[in-house]
Amino acid sequence: MSISKQYIENSKKRFFSDPKSIDEIKRIREEAAKDPETFWSKEASNLRWFKKWDKVLEWNKPFAKWFVGGKINASYNTLDVQIDNKKAYIWIGEDGSRREITYNELYNEVNSLANGLKDLGIKKGDRVSIYLPMIPELPIAMLACARIGAIHSVIFSGFSVDALIDRINDAESKAVITADGGYRRGKIIRLRDTLEKALEKCRSVEHTIIHKRIGMNIDLKKNEYLWQDIARKGFCEAEEMESESPLFILYTSGTTGKPKGIVHDTGGYLTLADASTRWIFDINDDDVYWCTADIGWVTGHTYVVYGPLLQHATILMYEGAPDYPEPDVWWDIIEKNRVSILYTTPTALRMFMKLGDDLITKHDLSSLRLLGSVGEPINPDVWLWYEHVIGKDKIPIVDTWWQTETGAALLSPLPGIRLVPLKPGSSTYPLPTIDAAILDEEGREVKPNTKGYLVIRKPWPGMLLTIWKDDEKYKQVYWSKFEYYYTGDYAMIDEDGYFWILGRADDVLKVAGHRLGTMEIESALVSYNAVAEAAVSSKPHDIKGESIVAFVVLKTGYSKDGVIDALKEHIKNTVGAIAIPDEIFIVDKLPKTRSGKIMRRLLKAIVSEKQIGDVTTLEDEASVSEIINAYEELKRAL
Repeated sequence: MSISKQYIENSKKRFFSDPKSIDEIKRIREEAAKDPETFWSKEASNLRWFKKWDKVLEWNKPFAKWFVGGKINASYNTLDVQIDNKKAYIWIGEDGSRREITYNELYNEVNSLANGLKDLGIKKGDRVSIYLPMIPELPIAMLACARIGAIHSVIFSGFSVDALIDRINDAESKAVITADGGYRRGKIIRLRDTLEKALEKCRSVEHTIIHKRIGMNIDLKKNEYLWQDIARKGFCEAEEMESESPLFILYTSGTTGKPKGIVHDTGGYLTLADASTRWIFDINDDDVYWCTADIGWVTGHTYVVYGPLLQHATILMYEGAPDYPEPDVWWDIIEKNRVSILYTTPTALRMFMKLGDDLITKHDLSSLRLLGSVGEPINPDVWLWYEHVIGKDKIPIVDTWWQTETGAALLSPLPGIRLVPLKPGSSTYPLPTIDAAILDEEGREVKPNTKGYLVIRKPWPGMLLTIWKDDEKYKQVYWSKFEYYYTGDYAMIDEDGYFWILGRADDVLKVAGHRLGTMEIESALVSYNAVAEAAVSSKPHDIKGESIVAFVVLKTGYSKDGVIDALKEHIKNTVGAIAIPDEIFIVDKLPKTRSGKIMRRLLKAIVSEKQIGDVTTLEDEASVSEIINAYEELKRAL
């Protein structure tokens, strides 16, 4: 049985909502598809425009301009139209500190920093890099840039010198906003010191603004300023921005490792962020909403800052790691703050599965009413665990698919419109007007339950404008394989029209002439009851071309004895004999970035005995050493 068929079998066991709602959501999508411009015009009208657009869409393939002629401001829409004393952010520091910031206070803080930036000569169109930990000053800095028309470029606080140099220089940033430091698992990360080294090779930066997060003594150098010294109280008028003008640049690494500056516009992005947040999370006035993503990634941009602020939500932010200072810190936060919506990653869920259910069940999670998944495909087994242990078999799970490039989720259940029956592991249907399809290598649509390439055939508001300073690369990366936007993901559609994301198309193994997706094998490994996490790679093989190598983390309480043979038999029975790994290593942890993604290129480098390369983004570099040792030990045994 292929893994896709196994997905289908599992899915039929678990349904929410009235099955008739499938027909209703199809009707809504069909109506929207008949006239997408009118549909999005109505959605854009939910925002406040200084000037209404002259034209909804200008499409010069592959370049799209939305709401052409319209003028708008992101900061104005998130703050000025809804100033009150409702909590905007509940922030919890890793060190136990806590802040509650109302919409009125957020408005004042944003205006003050915006005034300070203007006093330094930052103006419309200038780029400002933001290198801050997960503290309230991060969204404040983003909104202050947006207020004056500067383009913000947030750089994840886990990045080190070389990553900073690449991103600052590519954006040609005029200023950088940072902090003296931040906390990570009890350690102080000295951000300002790291930035100082990077700036030795960054010629465009004229000003550095430093927020004192940890209270370090700072010997200010030329063109360095403390945040509190430049922030000037008072109103700062919001710049009237053309709808298609860039709001932000966000860098994403490609297969080459060279970061690409993904550019998002203002009017189209805000429209999709607003609509998708409303449809997916259906946020009520008394909800406490928690998206656990770091703002350094696109999920944090759209669903920690812009989307929920447009919905006038109360947003929870946590500075620390999921399991620090205690392994149940998340569940303690949910219990004490009565969090009602939780949006997190399968990576985090697998970690909690490994730690055991007792850490969760001892907490009162009755405030939760909606669960979400983001960042990677969620295995049906993880989905069912999420539903049972955290959701108590009563709470819907919205599994969302999207990318840095798409701006917001494009595939997801939509409780805010109509909740369709849910299938574990499926992100259900595309959002209204999103024309998603699955194609084969020749660009033809595939039959149901057949794996192929996921593409989007029509433009949508919120899609990337281009790659910063490189229109040709934008065309080559996203539009050269097919005549449509190429997502780079494998997917399939089942007989009910539900979409199933099967992992990256470039994560493909070629074994004895067969093309096998790493996600298929990893899903099968995780479906074995003793396995918490799995990562699959390959190494060169003289006969087969590539041989499969798997790294597996067991759940707490399970013994290693006999598990490798059992896993090989399990793979044979679920995917097929061709997918049985030649080597399986049992390890305590996998090498992951600080955003939670498994660094498969490192695994491939280790087993291929190649140079590992940069590991500065790793959550814990010790995991690499452990995997190297495990691999060397097996080689010696053989």
